Order: sequence, then structure tokens, then C-alpha cells
Amino acid sequence: MILNNKIPAYLLGKYQLIGTITFSVLFAIVFLNIYIPFSETAWFGLGDSVMFSLTLIFTAVSILILIISRMLMYRSKKTFELTYAGYTIWCMVEIALICMFYTWLTLVYSTPLAETPWTTFGRTLLYGTIALGIPYLISGMYFAIIDKNNTIKLMNFENVVTDEPVKPEAQMSKITLFDNSGALKLSLNPDSLYYIESDDNYIKVWYTDSKGDMKQYMLRCRLKTVEESFKGSGLVRCHRKYIVNIHKVSTLRKESDGYYLDMDNETIQPLPVTKTYTDAVLSWFTEVQPLLDPIEE
Repeated sequence: MILNNKIPAYLLGKYQLIGTITFSVLFAIVFLNIYIPFSETAWFGLGDSVMFSLTLIFTAVSILILIISRMLMYRSKKTFELTYAGYTIWCMVEIALICMFYTWLTLVYSTPLAETPWTTFGRTLLYGTIALGIPYLISGMYFAIIDKNNTIKLMNFENVVTDEPVKPEAQMSKITLFDNSGALKLSLNPDSLYYIESDDNYIKVWYTDSKGDMKQYMLRCRLKTVEESFKGSGLVRCHRKYIVNIHKVSTLRKESDGYYLDMDNETIQPLPVTKTYTDAVLSWFTEVQPLLDPIEE
């Protein structure tokens, strides 16, 4: 069942969470300004000093609730996996807390209404769900569309006409990087790429140029996308932060705290291999060992 599936990592990204809060607050303000003239119970106001003060307090506390909640959500990915059901419940709790605060302000400081506290809360929860639920949904769809764009592709050059001789090892594929609009940003021969590093929702591609100098290229993409795009190639996940070009590794070392990969470029620090990816790295070394220098353990 989809509700039990883990939510995509892009929903928990720092910039996505900030964007969701910003859009939700702006949407809620516009919605409330449209809703207030048609409501006989809403007490938001700009003219009356008391109502204006209550409006400012409510707005400030609501934004604070969203900020604290999303900060906790961002940090939660380090402790447990959030499912679609959990994410939905989390969002509803945010809305409920804000609606409870509005209900309390209404009952204590606003003009008494001819309705029970539960009726007030129920009405508030309905409009609160509309004011925040819709922007939550729109934000999720927007970030899903962005994430779905192909930012990294394995380009096949087998049928490309060229006046340059193509090396047998480079005939089948070339690593090409596209931005979110689909524009080609970087094209690399596999033997120029050393490793790819994760940096939140971006990746850093480390490679050498035609002069042999180490370069870095940053692209908005998840490391998981790279891993899936190049499954079965020489790009192997060795750490939650790194994907390494196994053909550019000179030595595999086993230390007391685990394995390390030494690259054939001395400017690159050894890359760690975590337990999660040890078997995959070792199996690749078994397959490509004849093409590499002798491996030390």
C-alpha cells in the first residue's frame, strides 16, 4: 500500500521545506483575505487595535509552529523513515495545532460566539485544512515534477556519426549531465570522472579536464538518481555521500574501521566504504581486478 511507502527524499530537503512554508503562508494569507468578507465569525482585522494585535499574534505563532515542525521533520530523516501516511498525519497535526490556537484566541479574546468550542474548532479545522492543505499538496506536486526531470543520463554514442575516432571503451556510453530544464550542462568521458559527492539536494561531480587538472561541477540532483541511472556501470555507491568510478581506484585498503578507496589522483583524499555498500564494492573489484593495479587488503 502506497501509504506505507517511504516518502521521496526531495520532500525532506532543506530548500523544499523552506519553500513549502513560504508558499503555504502566502497562500493562507490570500485565502483568508478572500474568506473574511464572507464570514460572520472571523475576527481578523487591520483597523481595530485589539483585533489587529490578535491577528499579528496568531500569524506569528502559526508561522513559528510551521518552522519548528519542519525543522523537526528535516532532522527526523536521520532517525527514522517517514512514510506517506506519517507525512500526512504530520501535516494534519500542524494544521490542528494552528486551529487549536485560533480557537483558543477566539474563545478567550474575541467576541463570544453562539456556538460550542467544538463547533468553533470544527469550523476552524475545515478552513485551516483548505488554507494549508492545498499549498502542501501543490508544493509536493511541484517538487515531484522537478525531481522527475532527468538531470543525469547515460548517452549512447553507438549510432552517432562523428569524424573523430572513437575508442572502443568509450564507444558505448558517455556521461552527460542536464539541468532541470533539460539543457545539456556537462558531458564527460567515463575515464575523466573520479567520483560524485552528495551535498544535500545537489551533487558535486569531480573530474579532470583536458589538462589533467581536477575540476568540480555542481548540479541540482540527488545521489540516488545517479545511482539508479548508472546501475551496472563502473560508477559504484560506496558511501551515503559518495559514488566512485571504480576504474579510477588504485587501491582498496582495509583498516580497523573499515575499507577505504585510494584514487589514482594524489589530490583526492581516500574515500570511505561503509558497511552498507561493502559487498557491492568488493564484488566490483572482483570483476574489474584484471583491469586495475593489484589490490591491497
